[in-house]
Amino acid sequence: MYEYIKGKLTNRNPAFAVVEANGVGYLLNISLNTYSQLREGEHCHLYTHLVVREDAQILFGFYDRDERELFRQLISVSGVGANTARIILSSLSPQEVIQAIGTGDALLLQKIKGIGAKTAQRIVIDLKDKVTKGLVPQENLGFLHNTKKEEALSGLIILGFPKVLAEKALTKIIDKDGTDLTVEELIKLALKML
Repeated sequence: MYEYIKGKLTNRNPAFAVVEANGVGYLLNISLNTYSQLREGEHCHLYTHLVVREDAQILFGFYDRDERELFRQLISVSGVGANTARIILSSLSPQEVIQAIGTGDALLLQKIKGIGAKTAQRIVIDLKDKVTKGLVPQENLGFLHNTKKEEALSGLIILGFPKVLAEKALTKIIDKDGTDLTVEELIKLALKML
């Protein structure tokens, strides 16, 4: 229904972004990959996918068409919903997802929250011939330590993790790996621990 939304990014966190276009603020659910590409206060162009459910209409935003296409392929697999697809794209980069599917690495997909052995196998079998390779650059965000931890915590809570467990995981990661990690890296490492 909506191909893209172009406007000023007025708010963002690891789970959603608000884009103001012609006086209307659109809330778009995003992956960590998209989050890492956005800068608050700047104009952006997000490709969209609308999910219509009985109780809600949810708009998902993607920095590029390739990520949106991968999202659409993932949700075409039986047992993979929109939030699960977003968690997959937040846990692994699109390249890693494509590589895991292309090489049949169901074990890597199983490490993601909400993906069991059967679902991982289904993803590999259903999408192996459909995925195409594309590169999405990763950027360093350069936030202060406390802000990065708070944003990562907020993102994990929005993704459905209990606050106490998410906070413990982030503290362990920061104590072990230091404060040079980006918000995206913090969340990815926490997703592997949770």
